[in-house]
Amino acid sequence: MPDQGYSDSGVPTFESVQEKIETRFGTAIGSAELAADIPEGRTVEEQYEARQKAAAERLDEIRASMQKPDEP
Repeated sequence: MPDQGYSDSGVPTFESVQEKIETRFGTAIGSAELAADIPEGRTVEEQYEARQKAAAERLDEIRASMQKPDEP
């Protein structure tokens, strides 16, 4: 008896491939949700946001310093 999910020639069926993709997608979504709910996951997200904010502030400082006229 051939393995279900494969054709007689051993090629995976569309349905078996689709099921694998949907299962992996569901696992990935669940993992992301769990990571966002635990303190470590939130901490990483907060660190990223803090770095982004600091980078934007520094970029604003650099732009402002470049616009000042040179003093003789």
